[in-house]
Amino acid sequence: MSEVLLAVGTRKGLFLGRRRAGAWEFEGAHFTGEAVYAVGLDTRGPVPRVLVGADSAHWGPSVLRSDDLGASWQEPASLTVRFPEGTGASLERLWQLQPAGPEAPGVVYAGAEPAALFASRDGGDTFALVRSLWEHPTRSRWQPGGGGEGLHTVVTDPRDADALTVAVSAAGVFRSRDGGASWAPSNRGISADFLPGPDPEFGQCVHKIARDAADPDRLYLQNHWGVYRSDDAGAHWSDIGGALPSDFGFTVLAHPSRADTAYVFPIAADSDRVPAGHRCRLFRTTDGGAHWEPLSRGLPTEDHYGTVLRDALCTDGADPAGMYFGNRNGELYASADEGESWRQLAAHLPDVLCVRAAVAG
Repeated sequence: MSEVLLAVGTRKGLFLGRRRAGAWEFEGAHFTGEAVYAVGLDTRGPVPRVLVGADSAHWGPSVLRSDDLGASWQEPASLTVRFPEGTGASLERLWQLQPAGPEAPGVVYAGAEPAALFASRDGGDTFALVRSLWEHPTRSRWQPGGGGEGLHTVVTDPRDADALTVAVSAAGVFRSRDGGASWAPSNRGISADFLPGPDPEFGQCVHKIARDAADPDRLYLQNHWGVYRSDDAGAHWSDIGGALPSDFGFTVLAHPSRADTAYVFPIAADSDRVPAGHRCRLFRTTDGGAHWEPLSRGLPTEDHYGTVLRDALCTDGADPAGMYFGNRNGELYASADEGESWRQLAAHLPDVLCVRAAVAG
């Protein structure tokens, strides 16, 4: 089996797991007492670069990095992600650290609260505000979601380094086709029952977006209410959540190599944020959302209350794909067979906020 690095961001630090010859070893916590909402694993070099968005209660958020799988860390002398003077804003939280693909060497994106996109051209050493989105003409009418006004998702296009899709709670989906020079709302078909009008241009409370492995124009989206698919890179969206026990949830994950295959973790309701039916189980589609099947072998069978957050479900990209998720109960689970069966890797961790994995050797 391939060696895998598993990074688990929690409310009280970062835990790192290594799978060698099928056995797991964990160490941590790194950054004890700091909330880690965002982790990025940049696999474009010979060794994955680990990028961590750690939030110190005293110093605030910062991006730290390791080029030796967590054996040592480089912490910048000054904040790498910061709002320029004149914007009237200060960084409250880092929600996303997303390395671009091979089509954009050295590029890393950071999503922040208040909702803003930052871009790095040097692998995450320094970042600059993408002003075109910060100064978007709709911005004054954006409203925060229940967890704040955060830009939490960045999706790149393997065919085109200038094509970007981002999601903001609660402003919705925005797309750029010119490397971030301009942006357009892209929410047609996504519900926003709390807003006036049947088809608002923006203001949807989008929770997560994932790109299909085989068709870069196919996207999957978990909304505050509703699971959607787009077949035209986000220009239009269609509801595919009707067969699920609940279409509320936070996370959505695309299989790293199989077409039409995606995973969600349904939550009972926005007013009852526990697993749907009090069951710890994911649901998988292999036909683009026409049908969904539950995946629960090896997961707890008793009543369960561990919510999986938007970035707490991931894959390592291997073949077959390893899958991982953590929940707010502090439990961590892994599947070595693409979700068919699961085993618990850890329990009693702090509240799990994000999980990232990559083949490391």
